[in-house]
Amino acid sequence: MNRRHLMALAGSGLLAPSVLRAQNFPDRPLRLIVPWPPGGSTDTVARLFQARLAEVLGRPIVIDNRGGASGATGAIEASRAPADGSTWVLVYDTQATNETVMRLPFRTMEAFVPTTLVATGPLVMVAHQSTPFRNFQEVVDAAKRAPDTLNYATSGVGGLAHVSTTLLQQQGDFKIVHVPYRGGGPAVQDAVAGHVPLFMTNVVIVSQHIRSGVLRPLGVTTRGETRHVPNTRSFQQQGFGDFEAPTWWAMLGRAGTPEPLVRRMHEALHRVLNEADVKNRIEEQGCDISAAGPEECARFIEGEIAKWGKVITDNNIRADS
Repeated sequence: MNRRHLMALAGSGLLAPSVLRAQNFPDRPLRLIVPWPPGGSTDTVARLFQARLAEVLGRPIVIDNRGGASGATGAIEASRAPADGSTWVLVYDTQATNETVMRLPFRTMEAFVPTTLVATGPLVMVAHQSTPFRNFQEVVDAAKRAPDTLNYATSGVGGLAHVSTTLLQQQGDFKIVHVPYRGGGPAVQDAVAGHVPLFMTNVVIVSQHIRSGVLRPLGVTTRGETRHVPNTRSFQQQGFGDFEAPTWWAMLGRAGTPEPLVRRMHEALHRVLNEADVKNRIEEQGCDISAAGPEECARFIEGEIAKWGKVITDNNIRADS
């Protein structure tokens, strides 16, 4: 039943009170599951729009950090929530890659209803300032001289940072060793401390460290250069074919959530994300607001599942690898 039909029936008095009530958010705080620990990019993005979204919706929004298993732990929790509009989940790009990497108790496009593609952005490969690397070709050369001796960190096994770096190695015929962490927050701490020489991540959690000079950018996963990492060539510009791997964040609801509530959540979030204050604060972190609606969000996620699922399968990447 679409909104026009609902309005017509409500005006005629033919719509049952139970149906009308079903179109309202529950009269309690809304729960926003963030499937990552505090300090990571998903948590950062969520907290930048949380307060304003609560004002627009007229409901308090409580962030529930459920980190673990590259975002899968929180997603599983969200998949078991009631479909009444009381629980939402802000997922990261691992939502698409986990579909193939793990044996999940659900399929994303069956368990959830895509609501809003919040933002997209570049991944960046950074090196600690103590390393000799000034560009990515120097990493490739070092890896070819001594395979399996150079480490790089990501926020977890099977995430886009891991899978896209695997594709880079496949295209460039070199090998570096993956060091997965339980989220971007712990990974960036070790990268900044110099405990791991290389780190593939979104720009959100490393932008300040790039500006300070502690971490040195070597390449970005956009088609060309990006304003978020000035004077840094893309991997495509550095000879890696048509390589492109944008990171992203999306708001999902539980499958079965009444369509009017999905639309209301999207409309409210679209409004908030395009308000200058919120938009600027999020984009200053190193990403670009999208605010695309349910249909476009669904097409995007389906495409990411298919694209990276092939890379995962071809390289036999599993959650325990």
